[in-house]
Amino acid sequence: MDFKVSHTTHYYYESGVTFCHNIATLKPKNMVGQTLLEYDLEISPEPAEITERLDFFGNTITRFSIQKHHTELIVTAKSKIARDYTLQPDIENSETGKAITLKEALAILKTNTAETIEVKQYILESIFIAKISDEIKNYAEKSFKPNRSIFEASYELMQRIYTEFDFDSEFSTIATPIQEVIKEKKGVCQDFAQIAIACVRSMGLPARYVSGYIETLPPPGKEKLIGTDASHAWFSVYIPTFGWVDFDPTNNQIPKNQHITVSWGRDYYDVPPLKGVIYSAGKNKMSVAVDIRPAV
Repeated sequence: MDFKVSHTTHYYYESGVTFCHNIATLKPKNMVGQTLLEYDLEISPEPAEITERLDFFGNTITRFSIQKHHTELIVTAKSKIARDYTLQPDIENSETGKAITLKEALAILKTNTAETIEVKQYILESIFIAKISDEIKNYAEKSFKPNRSIFEASYELMQRIYTEFDFDSEFSTIATPIQEVIKEKKGVCQDFAQIAIACVRSMGLPARYVSGYIETLPPPGKEKLIGTDASHAWFSVYIPTFGWVDFDPTNNQIPKNQHITVSWGRDYYDVPPLKGVIYSAGKNKMSVAVDIRPAV
């Protein structure tokens, strides 16, 4: 399937801005099962400086600065992506990958091969997933048992978060601690992904945060509305001898063609779509609109 994605972030500055410096992580990845066919980043006002490079995690980031007075900043990323999840390694048909247990995985992760060294960074604490509480570890232990398949345990963890947590866009912000999220059992996709990652890491396994988009299908007979899609997040677990496997706890499914990957890191802090600093006074407002449609 081919998709066209438009992601617009609009800032309104009450008193205007004299200078801003920003980092955008909006360019979808080229990877197995996903090919970036077209990409364009539109920025208004026009930046005085702009550069593009790969970050530590292999994500494409764009740095830009605007050095003149402005009252609005509009950043629009337009992409065309070819998606075919059948090209990716299939965990469902991998007897080895599906069978490896927590006990076996932890033994493999004690070795120091190039592969295990690379993934060990995703076991460590990160900015938003630090000081994992006993409550989170106890929650994880209900699914993860020493002789149980990692895949089965991760799948069950995804299902439990989906059924036991309420989606509430008013409850949390990016800064809401994961301890508060698990206590109240509610939040949004970013919260659910980070809770899952904390659970997996509490078992000594690598887990990473995946940022991207999901196509939202309209009800039968209804036309899809522009702007109804949004940035999305899910988590990925590393299974030794197989590789990374994605899980979407917000929708209780393993991502396939409807999921488009933009970036990944240790948690949200590594991969926000847009962040920066401004020189200004007064209030400002931000709005975000994302639209995903099949390319025709």
